[in-house]
Amino acid sequence: MTIARTWCVALSGIDGSLVEVEADLSSQLPEFRLIGLPDKALGEAQLRVRNATANCGMPLPARRLTVNLSPASLPKHGSGFDVAIAVAALATAGGFDASSLAETVHLGELGLDGRLRPVPGILPAVLAAARAGIRRVVVPHANADEARLIDGVEVLGAVSLADVVRLHGVEAPELDLEPVPRTAMPDALNRPPELAEVVGQREAVEAVIAAAAGGHHLLMSGPPGAGKTMIAERLPGILPPLADDEALEAAALRSLSGEAVDALSRTPPLEAPHHSASMAALVGGGSRLVRPGAIARASGGVLFLDEAGEFPASVLDALRLPLEKGEITIHRSGVSATFPARFQLVLATNPCPCGNHGVPGGSCTCPPQAIRRYVGRLSGPLLDRVDIRFGLMRVSRVPGVAESDTITTAVARERVAGARDRARRRLSGTPWQTNAQAAGAWLRQGPVALAPELRRPLDTALQRGALTLRGYDRTLRVAWTLADLGGRDRPALEDIGRALFLRKGVQA
Repeated sequence: MTIARTWCVALSGIDGSLVEVEADLSSQLPEFRLIGLPDKALGEAQLRVRNATANCGMPLPARRLTVNLSPASLPKHGSGFDVAIAVAALATAGGFDASSLAETVHLGELGLDGRLRPVPGILPAVLAAARAGIRRVVVPHANADEARLIDGVEVLGAVSLADVVRLHGVEAPELDLEPVPRTAMPDALNRPPELAEVVGQREAVEAVIAAAAGGHHLLMSGPPGAGKTMIAERLPGILPPLADDEALEAAALRSLSGEAVDALSRTPPLEAPHHSASMAALVGGGSRLVRPGAIARASGGVLFLDEAGEFPASVLDALRLPLEKGEITIHRSGVSATFPARFQLVLATNPCPCGNHGVPGGSCTCPPQAIRRYVGRLSGPLLDRVDIRFGLMRVSRVPGVAESDTITTAVARERVAGARDRARRRLSGTPWQTNAQAAGAWLRQGPVALAPELRRPLDTALQRGALTLRGYDRTLRVAWTLADLGGRDRPALEDIGRALFLRKGVQA
């Protein structure tokens, strides 16, 4: 009896676990059995492997072959195990370098002609292998550039199964095969648009800079053409660039979504799902393979919901838990997957279905009941988690060159970086890095607690019911952000007043 072993990776959300692929050849009637909790797509690997090995001139032994995926209790999904299964099965006949097999992770799907086909999730799988101490991986040729984004790992981009076999010291037929191309186009790493293009909305731009400086969620309300979408699209450009681990995480989420990843983008991602998107599109899901939704793909960046009043109320309320926990867990029959969800939420809405309610010179034709129903889709619990709210009106005059007071992206980014640096120094020794992350109890009762006379406007609003305790804490965080932007060590009374105004700028 001969047993061969090698490695693959099983993904659960963005995290991966090493799976030992062991094959056993026994002198019984010919059969190919795959065990170890495979799903349907993985169960079909038996036919793919048998045909691929035969068409490469390396048929499987005509005896009973059992392939076990260990640990057996770990759910395994997809066709990315094909190459590891084929290599372990062929190695049972002998001739392979056992130490080479034990030091290599094999990833990829097999075509019936023996070529390696690209699969999603290569980046998080290679990252999981590297963290487990594996220093060599075999991936399809089309996924090689993506796999090489992980430092310290030797990557072989194989065209066919014969290329993989030769890596482990076995002679294999020379096959003249073209690599299987990627079907997904590489994600374009475009620069965010320039903030200076926003004209006549200085107050809105200042509010967005405050949101970027403190990591706050924000809501914009105004008629069509006021510039809500234009402003939101420029927010990622003034956020600090992603750190190495954050850029890897963002790229891994794009890889899991099926996008082709060739480089690490340092620009925070922007996700803007259409208002017709389902809850599964927003939070993620899938019947067999759990894929990240817009919430997860926006992690480290911005989730922009344009026409928020058009989203179903149930979809909007699904945001409440990720906003609090910073992660989203998706449960399916027999499997659950957890994805990061540390994003800044930007909501943009019209004041009514037609968009002209309260607009000077506009004619609103919406009945009061329709307006209440439209605005009511943004529930109180969701709005209570939004730190900054402001309204916009249409620009009524285009300023001349001499009187332009626009702020460029570079200037805004510098202000945001300075404010975040002040907050980081103040929060050193705590688990938080931005004002939006700081615990309310620590701000109210900790070493940076404000004097009672400074908190009096907040206390009055709380007593009158104009603020909840959550809103109290969030307003306090915005006040600290305004102080950081102003270069002050502590918030002044005008910062508290400004934070209250930004909190109550839009009534819903």
